[in-house]
Amino acid sequence: MTPYTSRRKRATIAIGAGISAAALALTGCSGSSTGTEAPDEPVELRMTVWTADESQLGMFQEIADAYVAENPDLVSKVTFEPIPFEDYTTSLTTQLAGGNAPDLGWILESYAPEFVSSGALADITDTLKNTEGYDYDDLIDSSLALWQQDEKLFAYPFSNSPFAMFVNTDQLSAAGQANPADLVASGDWTYDAARDMSAATAENTGKAGMVVRDFDYKVWENLASVWGGWDAAPWSADGTQCTFTDPAMIDALTWFHDAVFEDGAIPGPGVTADFFAGDAAMTITQISRASALDDSFAWDIVPLPAGPAGKQNVIGQAGIGVFANAEHPTVAADFLAYFTNPENAEKLATYFPPPRESLLNAETLAAANPRLSEDQLQSVVVEGIQDAVTKPTHKNFAQLQDTVRAQLDSLWKKDADVEAVLNSTCEAITPLLEG
Repeated sequence: MTPYTSRRKRATIAIGAGISAAALALTGCSGSSTGTEAPDEPVELRMTVWTADESQLGMFQEIADAYVAENPDLVSKVTFEPIPFEDYTTSLTTQLAGGNAPDLGWILESYAPEFVSSGALADITDTLKNTEGYDYDDLIDSSLALWQQDEKLFAYPFSNSPFAMFVNTDQLSAAGQANPADLVASGDWTYDAARDMSAATAENTGKAGMVVRDFDYKVWENLASVWGGWDAAPWSADGTQCTFTDPAMIDALTWFHDAVFEDGAIPGPGVTADFFAGDAAMTITQISRASALDDSFAWDIVPLPAGPAGKQNVIGQAGIGVFANAEHPTVAADFLAYFTNPENAEKLATYFPPPRESLLNAETLAAANPRLSEDQLQSVVVEGIQDAVTKPTHKNFAQLQDTVRAQLDSLWKKDADVEAVLNSTCEAITPLLEG
């Protein structure tokens, strides 16, 4: 019997007095303040997610069903609503604006400042801190930073997934290339080495070399997994100054451009190559994608390569928030405390590296991820989260994302002037950074 079977403390969650002007831009409506009392009868909860993976959804439902069984006075049912990733944020904000807010939802790290500052999320700090057995102090401070404002927490960072390099060792070996793990051990695992190996393998096999998964010449922010090796960033840490024109970013994107159009190491626009289907020698993606691996080819997972500025760990983060204008925010927050308690966080670690210090060790993660060795988990996950940066975030990210993508379209041509394109990009986004 878990501590949650007993009547645990029901901490009230602080709901903002109103939705700020930023929320008006985010949701298209003012939302409504909701009460904090327990419901008169059991309620149904709905949580939006972007995964359609049956194994992941099955685990979520198993945890939810256990919560319902232990709390029949509060909840009669918990439903998980998958929304395709490419439409996720747009669909979610449409629901919020239309008065059909889910009780809880996943939130992508890039939009964290926008959601947190807008008033769209309920303050869950006291609920998590005051729930018996939750062990709030076990949460790693750095993992909470994006989801906090004025020392209050507005979403739980349930996934802290490092970017890593997945490699098809069969293809590399057939092309006479070195084993990346050996280069990691010798200190020679660099982006230049990965480029050269990928180009040689692509030429030898006729398949793709290195793929930045989910980039597809549209989701430019995923290139953070590359430009981190140059210590580059799209804008300043405070989000007010464009830094696309800094020498580090110019060098990084010049390297990437040449790897595509000069070296043939990276497939060009319009080419689809799925590493997990055996179509590429390497792919940069998050460790949570390891569930897609099978035994159709020999593979390995190694840390991101080093660039001229050294190795930079990069993580993709996702939070679970409770929406302030949902019907049952208090009950939703209580469910969130159960869903992410130490016991369930260990289960979720099968797919989503948790923000709990006690669980971030190779032995614990190996029990949840039997396909990965302790050495892989230590070097890629445990060490990959240390001193990591997230993909770009900004309180105005939605507009910035579209504007940057439009500006970078002209970069993905063989004869592109990289520096000129990046100058144009800064000119276009500076008003959005200053606004």
